[in-house]
Formats: sequence, C-alpha cells, structure tokens
Amino acid sequence: MVDGDSAAPSLSVVAPCFNEAEIVGAFLVRMSAAAEAAAGGDFDIILVDDGSTDGTWPIMAAAAAADPRIVAIRLRRNFGHQMAVLAGLRAARGARVLLIDADLQDPPELVGPMMSQMNGGADVVYGRRVERVGETVFKRGSAALFYRLLRRLSSVDIPVDAGDFRLMTRRVVDLLVALPEQHRFTRGLVSWIGGRQEPIDYVREARFAGATKYPLAKMLRFALDALTSFSIKPLRLATWLGFAAAGLALMLMGYSAVQWARGHVVDGWTSLFIAVTTLSAVQLVVLGILGEYVGRLVIESKHRPHYIVDAVISARGLNAAAPLMPLPGVAMALPGLTLPAGPASS
Repeated sequence: MVDGDSAAPSLSVVAPCFNEAEIVGAFLVRMSAAAEAAAGGDFDIILVDDGSTDGTWPIMAAAAAADPRIVAIRLRRNFGHQMAVLAGLRAARGARVLLIDADLQDPPELVGPMMSQMNGGADVVYGRRVERVGETVFKRGSAALFYRLLRRLSSVDIPVDAGDFRLMTRRVVDLLVALPEQHRFTRGLVSWIGGRQEPIDYVREARFAGATKYPLAKMLRFALDALTSFSIKPLRLATWLGFAAAGLALMLMGYSAVQWARGHVVDGWTSLFIAVTTLSAVQLVVLGILGEYVGRLVIESKHRPHYIVDAVISARGLNAAAPLMPLPGVAMALPGLTLPAGPASS
C-alpha cells in the first residue's frame, strides 16, 4: 500500500490456497458476507494459488474477473504456504489485513469481533484455538507439545495454540513483508515485530472438504523451520552433548586403563561397543543440528526471490500475467536489484 492511496480499502483479506477447488467457492461466499458486515463493503479479498494441480485456479480466476473486490494471484509453482502468505500480504492494500486459510477451519465471521477488538488499540488480534474439532488425538497432542516447546526454546514470546489466523494493522504488515528471511514462520515473525498483540478465543472447526495440506512430514519440516528461525538453543544443546560425550569418553578411557593394568585385556568388549555406538550417535546428532543451521545460511546467502508470480486476475484492471513480478506497485526486492512493478492495464 502507498500512503495516501485513496482507493485502498479499510480491510484486505489474504487467503492462500492449495488444491482447494472443493472449498474456495464456499469460502468466498462466507468471507465476502463477513467482510461486508465488518467493513461495510470497503474490502478486498486476495486469493493466492500456491501451484494447485486441481481446479482451484479457474474458480479463483472466474471469481476475480466477476467481482472487482477479489484479486486472484497464481504462483508459478508450489512455493509453500508461508511464501503464498507473503505474496498475499505484499498485494494487500487495506488499512487492516486479515490472514486466513481458505479451508474454513478458521471462521470468517470472526473478522467482525476482531475489528472491534482492534478498535481498542491492538496492533494484532490473533485467533487462539480453545478446541480443535475433527482432529486426531495425535494431531492435537503434537500441536500442543510443539507450541509449548517452541515458546520455551524461543527468544521471542510466541503465543501457544495460535496459527496464522490474525488481523493486523497496516504498520505491522509493512514491517512483516520487509523482513528478508527465506525460511519464514509468519506467526513467529509477527511476534518478533512486537506491539500490542491480543488473542481472541475460538473453536477451530473441521475442514469443510478435502484433505489436510499438512501431513506429518510437512508438520515436522514446519516445526524445524520454526525452531531454527527463533532459537539457537539447539546449538547450545549440541555443545552440551559434545561436553557430555567428552566426559563419557574420559571415563571410559580411565576404565580401560584400569582394566588393562589388571590384565583384563579381552574383557570389556560390550562396554566398548556401547561406547562407540553412543559417541557415534551423539556426533551424528550434533552434526545434524549444525547442518540445519548451516544449510539455512547457505539458502539465505543466495538471495533468491521468495516466489514467482505467474498470473494476476482482477476486474480492477491489474495485470493478467506477470511472470516475474508481484502486483503493480509491489516490487520484488533483491539485494542491489528491484524488479519494476508491471503497469496496470487500461
């Protein structure tokens, strides 16, 4: 958003989508009605297709062509949920921005109470899940454990039981999109920005249709990104493991020397085997932790763009195709290089 832009709405809604053809239509109906009630019609909805392989994009494109309040952005491939979030936030022009997934697990109707709560002076109003309907015991338990472990290890106070579902002021969004990280953990970055951030409790419903886009493997990668982005305590753990392994090795050396002096040169093969395997395991764990951090440094040093926009559809007359650029007025920043934003169609 450019300061002084009279066309900017009071509310922008950002919704990343990946293979949500069964849901996106219902989401638009509910989200439009909720935004209409909360903002009096002064809103827009930015849908970001994160490389879907089903019919999500045609539905989004048709909706955007028919309604000037809807913008459809298609990424060139699947860059991941957090990159789709970033693309949508960069395109958002509203004085306030609601970030919500299109799966209808987070209720669009909560935007009204969020707006009212923000009127009291909050910079961020985030949804806090008091109940998770339709999820397995393992999913609920692992999520609860992850949030509490992250909060304990992180140098930033990241709220527990809160996802990316939140309403943010323009100032917070501008600060958020300016952060250059490649491995992005949006809810952690928002917490890092600071300001007055307040929760609003709600019940997270089961998916309206379709399957979860976060299976166990993606959940583990997401958790790893969060931990390595906001904590160096795993590195300290690696250091302490190294000291512990060194202490154990010294003890075993002393034990071996005593046994040798007593003439027991054959005895002790079991303890030796255990020592070797234990020390090897510790070394591999330490190397793995170091590798995660070093790998992220390598990726950050490449300075690649976070995503590539393949097409933009809007009845407002924005570009119908932008292979290398986000929306007009939103440049893709690279160190020492800024790609120009494409001109708006007449």
